Amino acid sequence: MDEEEALSQSQVEGLLKAMESGAPSPQAAPVAPPPPPEPSLPRRGNTPPPPPRKPTTERITPYDFKRPERVGKEQMRAMHSLHETIARNFGAVVSGMLRSMLEVKLLSVDQMTYSEFVFSLDNPSCFNVITAEPLEGNWILDISPSLSYAVIDRMLGGDTEPGTPIRRPLTEIETRLIGRLVKSFLVQLHDAWENIVSLDLSISSVESNPQLVQIVPPNEVVILICFEVTLGKNRGMINLCIPFNTIERFNSQLSNNGWIGYSRTKATAETRQQIGNNVDTAFVDVVVTLARSKIRTGDLLDLCVGDLITTEKDVAQALELSIQGVPKFHARPGVFKGKKAVGIEGIIQP
Repeated sequence: MDEEEALSQSQVEGLLKAMESGAPSPQAAPVAPPPPPEPSLPRRGNTPPPPPRKPTTERITPYDFKRPERVGKEQMRAMHSLHETIARNFGAVVSGMLRSMLEVKLLSVDQMTYSEFVFSLDNPSCFNVITAEPLEGNWILDISPSLSYAVIDRMLGGDTEPGTPIRRPLTEIETRLIGRLVKSFLVQLHDAWENIVSLDLSISSVESNPQLVQIVPPNEVVILICFEVTLGKNRGMINLCIPFNTIERFNSQLSNNGWIGYSRTKATAETRQQIGNNVDTAFVDVVVTLARSKIRTGDLLDLCVGDLITTEKDVAQALELSIQGVPKFHARPGVFKGKKAVGIEGIIQP
């Protein structure tokens, strides 16, 4: 470097100050002005120029090709309504079975791949493989360990206070006990699906390691219905996994419009005739009450053959005839073709 090109001390200090303050250096080159706009080409005739391009307002939704959505929104809403009924009925039945208040709440209805479902479960777990005839394939009913051991403890007379978490597979006796809970759930599942398809549900096998069970390919789409169960201070999950390929042929029946309007169709002459024929051939219980009386328990225990029980009913008074436990007619006792019978004399007003 020549002596003429060397910077002086004042120039060096100016450069350092400019670097610290972020201002342009005194030796910086001037910024070039922007290039002039290109002249527009001449247009033929009176053709107006094109309008300026407006910014796009279309909504862009991300799509993950690893998780294809094969189930429509209407079908998902119908599945949600369908299994809300199961949650209410199942909670009432199990509360009576355990003689303790049990609350069941439907948390979510989602679709995902089978591998995502399996790897989201606890290990070990109560993993029930369900056979659903006449569908092709199996369903899965998984019960979390925190819930299964709490239910078993309550069945054996324990309280509903949470204890020490247990991390082991169920024994054979515990599997039989929790099978009562699973069968109660399958009964409610059968009743809820009755309007779509009559299912014959049964427990095929019970496993402790979910990753060892492969009912469908890992990338197959499944519908996951999650229930949250609260027993005292214990909380656990019941997960119902339904592979979509098993119910794909009933996809149209699961549409939301068809499900809501299922019971709103107008009655036709054929349906009325069919219901009338079924009612005409139905059997009902007919009971005739001869008399009513009260007696002490001690006198009841001392009764022997030949003893008489007095009543306050008059012999000439008409008897009460009830149908299915509801009083309907006044009747008179008698005999018809050698058999005991009653004759209808009047209608009991409600």
